[in-house]
Amino acid sequence: MSRLGKITRRTLLVGAVAVAGGAAFGVYQIRRPVENPLRPEEGATLNPYVIIDQAGISIIAPRAEMGQGVHTTLAALVAEELDAEWESVRVLHGPPAAAYFNGALAHGALPVADYAMRDWQRSLTEGIGAATKLLGLQVTGGSTSTVDGFERMRLAGAGAREALKAVASERLGVDVEQLRTEAGRVIAPDGTEIDYRDLAEEAATRPVPRVELRPASEWKLLGRSLPRSDMRAKATGTAQFSTDIVLEGMKFATVRICPYHGGGMASFDPAPALEVPGVEQVLDLDNGVAVIARNTWAAMQGAEAARIDWTPSPLPATTEAMYDRIAEAFDARRNSRMRNDGRPDDQTAQIEVEYRVPFLAHSTMEPMGATAWLKDGHLTLWVGNQAPREHEKVAAEAAGIAREDVTLHTVFLGGGFGRRVETDITRQAAQIAAMLPGTPIRLTWSREEDMRHDFYRPAAIARMRGAVENGRATLFDAKIAAPSVTQQAIGRLTGRSMGGPDKGHVEGAFDQPYAIPHYRVEGHLADLDVPIGFWRAVGNSFNGFFHESFIDELAHAAEADPLQFRLDHIAPRSPVAAGVLEAVRDLSGWGERLRAGTGRGVAMTWSFGTPTAVVIELAREGGQIRIAHAYMACDPGLVLDHAIVRAQMESGLIYGLSAALMGEITFTDGRADQGNFPDYDALRMHNTPQIEVAILQNKPHMGGVGEPGTPPAMPALANALFDLTGERVRSLPLQNHAEFIV
Repeated sequence: MSRLGKITRRTLLVGAVAVAGGAAFGVYQIRRPVENPLRPEEGATLNPYVIIDQAGISIIAPRAEMGQGVHTTLAALVAEELDAEWESVRVLHGPPAAAYFNGALAHGALPVADYAMRDWQRSLTEGIGAATKLLGLQVTGGSTSTVDGFERMRLAGAGAREALKAVASERLGVDVEQLRTEAGRVIAPDGTEIDYRDLAEEAATRPVPRVELRPASEWKLLGRSLPRSDMRAKATGTAQFSTDIVLEGMKFATVRICPYHGGGMASFDPAPALEVPGVEQVLDLDNGVAVIARNTWAAMQGAEAARIDWTPSPLPATTEAMYDRIAEAFDARRNSRMRNDGRPDDQTAQIEVEYRVPFLAHSTMEPMGATAWLKDGHLTLWVGNQAPREHEKVAAEAAGIAREDVTLHTVFLGGGFGRRVETDITRQAAQIAAMLPGTPIRLTWSREEDMRHDFYRPAAIARMRGAVENGRATLFDAKIAAPSVTQQAIGRLTGRSMGGPDKGHVEGAFDQPYAIPHYRVEGHLADLDVPIGFWRAVGNSFNGFFHESFIDELAHAAEADPLQFRLDHIAPRSPVAAGVLEAVRDLSGWGERLRAGTGRGVAMTWSFGTPTAVVIELAREGGQIRIAHAYMACDPGLVLDHAIVRAQMESGLIYGLSAALMGEITFTDGRADQGNFPDYDALRMHNTPQIEVAILQNKPHMGGVGEPGTPPAMPALANALFDLTGERVRSLPLQNHAEFIV
């Protein structure tokens, strides 16, 4: 943090540039030059990915670290090719810059299922991804970070390595092919060693060499589990999050914004807040107030004490009325028909059912917060975020200054799940700092403010028709209605309205590898202005529940084993997806006789490029139901760090089980009823199941791992409940239907 704190945005072309005491290296395969956003100061030399100065080697990670381990894997990509000693490498988050565009976000641009995508289509998406450089989308999301950085960051490391060797070759009079590199040194055949730091300045004057990337058979770091780059700081309490920043003269703030979505503030009386010891000011933010105090607790107490007259919400008055609004979308023109195999309208349905899922909060462990300081016309922010360029832009607008006068530091995130793509906390922090120029402001939301002003996972309804014959499914017909996450979230980020078929609305339903002759999925967009946004797994999170719950119903209607039924329909379309089902079958002992009082359910969802299968085992315990065991199998293709993949799969599973079991946001008069963990809980140590994970590498293309564990967890749990009780539950959360240990 301290080193990046001295860097500002400038226009230094990526390549190799000599500046006092170090070298910068960067490699891009896209023809048009990109700008290096970093300017070396005080003897350090930087470029988008590699810093070599007298302090050693630092690697710039272009994506946010929110506990998913991405800083470790991205840095390892560079260190592998650079031959840097892992234990001595430092990892820093890059500043807002178009150079850090995420081209992999475009991989889902085509209306084609990942499992069915052909090589020419993958090449096309890569071309679209390269074009996103023009947009400069610097976003951490969509389980894309490693996929995006896999080649680009290795090229940066390899280019730096070869430039250093070229300098050493001239100094030693040894042909470059005879030199090797190891642990941050160039080594000659006679054993002579030169430290990278002694070569860096001269190497920086040379053109970036053409390089060949090393084959996996020669990897020393990639493919094994490395010590996490963020582990020491988090274990010792020295890691910095948004509200860990300490500055001289700092004041502490919180906000209280109209809880009635779409409403505002008619008037407020600050007097009760100012009577709270430690409270110094109450500021008018138009739709609420900011309380400034000598400590955060005083600010929160003052915010609670302020008397505020809120204006009402235009939203439907009850949650049930919101569901009615969503259901109205079925009567309107469809937005998409992303899959339409066979002749579904000519088929007679044997099963017609409706499923519902509720609004969900992100409930990150760290509430929203940011630190901001406007001094001499320059705004500096420290904020955990998933879209630095958008946060930088919003901060400049809120403070009324030029974008060039903003320095934004992306610190560690205490959970993101899509919530920290949103810029509301940065806007507030910048606005408050502009109202109090010269004073550093640490803004921290209360948990209640965080939960009641979320951008929720939308509620959704699915209407399903199906039929079976001779043990096989013959009809799968789904209509899915919900507000559009894509339209709302992308509209906020880009300021543009999104048209056309909304692929994200039906992902997890239209793109599953089932060979069913009559298979149709339609999307209907509901006109409902509850604030919604990206939530872990996005559309897959609710469509995974709809799809795999209904597949289970078809399996039971066919009097077939639910796992074998899936295999029979999936194997003809995708041996890779069939492989994860076979692996989870073997891992869980599926087919073995269950003990009395136990039940099992299975589900498989292909999302974010990674098919993932889950088996959940339930057990009756003293009149309640325990989630006893969870078995997972995934195939993300090439695995760079097994421990990180395993942790992400377990994390996604627990997040999905928590949502399925107890996650629900309800509304009264447009105000969220839930405000804290007693109202919106998650699995804890005592009720989290024992988890076993099998990680396969049969898929030919790399997939993501941050989100694929979430979608199949929900239907697997519901299907297990059916196996245990005989009751088919078609609405979440499940604790409304059965007594679980919570």
